[in-house]
Amino acid sequence: MKLRPFALLLCLPLLLSACGGGTPAGAPAPVPTSQESSPAPKPPVPLENPPPAPTVATLAVCGDAMSHMPITNDAWNGELYDYARIMSAAGPYVEAADYAVVNLETTLSGGPPYSGYPAFNSPDDLARDLKSLGFDLCLTANNHSLDRGFSGLSRTLDILDEAGMAHVGTSRTQEEHDHNIATADVGGISMAFLGYTYGTNGIPVPKKHPYAINVFNTDYLTALSKPDWDRLAADLETAKALETDLITVMIHWGLEYQTKQNSYQEELADFLFENGADIVLGGHSHVPQPMAIQTLPDGRQGFICYSLGNFISSQTKPLTDTTAVLTLELTRDNKTGETQVTNYAYVPMYMLHRAAGSSSRFELVDIHAALSSPATGDALRQKLSQALETCHAVFGEERTSQT
Repeated sequence: MKLRPFALLLCLPLLLSACGGGTPAGAPAPVPTSQESSPAPKPPVPLENPPPAPTVATLAVCGDAMSHMPITNDAWNGELYDYARIMSAAGPYVEAADYAVVNLETTLSGGPPYSGYPAFNSPDDLARDLKSLGFDLCLTANNHSLDRGFSGLSRTLDILDEAGMAHVGTSRTQEEHDHNIATADVGGISMAFLGYTYGTNGIPVPKKHPYAINVFNTDYLTALSKPDWDRLAADLETAKALETDLITVMIHWGLEYQTKQNSYQEELADFLFENGADIVLGGHSHVPQPMAIQTLPDGRQGFICYSLGNFISSQTKPLTDTTAVLTLELTRDNKTGETQVTNYAYVPMYMLHRAAGSSSRFELVDIHAALSSPATGDALRQKLSQALETCHAVFGEERTSQT
């Protein structure tokens, strides 16, 4: 049957559509539905993880812990030797840190009798009280380490072990010497500690025990002027192999009673930093010497303290009564893994000497606390003000810790 022309016109759009011909020329385009016009939803963009927070920890540092006989006698309370009373002013700052170190400049060789300068031997209670105050590690390499021979050196380490104190710088065996780098977790930051002394007051290292003490000068019995660069570099390579966040070198060096470091100390410090040290903590001068954060040639940030002077002693030469508790702020960037000293602060301290025969003759004094106390007399106030001026002149102006 043939279609009529009118019917054919009606059917033509249907035929064209059925053949996939699309919209005829001139015809209006079909309006898409709202579902057809909306773009396909994009998958959600995952949020970036926030950068990990840095790890921040603190290391407290004190100077030379010495027990001359006036100190030893004053520590005796009728039952035991109470050094905690003498050192108590430092306690809050030492205890507040994640880790604390001190130079033990005496031997614990057994007694009584005990002795002071020139051949030190102090009561075992000193180790116990350093631990109870909050100290964790002692440098045991200094010019008095062999005052009582190898047996005294060895017993000192035995007593520190019994007290729960780590130590670095001296050894009882070759095996101990071969592993004489102390490591510690300091508030989540790993640290390696090495310890050295310039000499031994002319006492030869025992031939049977050449491993006994870490002496960094090859001419330690004579001129004290030839560092064993190869040994220092090799030790620092061993420390770097431990892959700790930071490496600290504790070192007995310099000239006594000088408030400024010499070129020899600067040369040694530069070498230690160049070979991987991040922190260098010095002692031996018995008086304050400068401290600073340094930008190293390789871009790292290092910290140097040439000396904090005495921690406790009964020395009477000028400035041997002036010291500080130093606190280092350590920060690890947990995105890059970089760790460095980001800040430091110190609390000025003064070793008070009362007249002979006084009860509690020796006492470490927090200078700021004492100056703010109305109970502090005029004579002591003047001494404390002078000691504070010395700290500012030598250590630099006090800084506020960011921790």
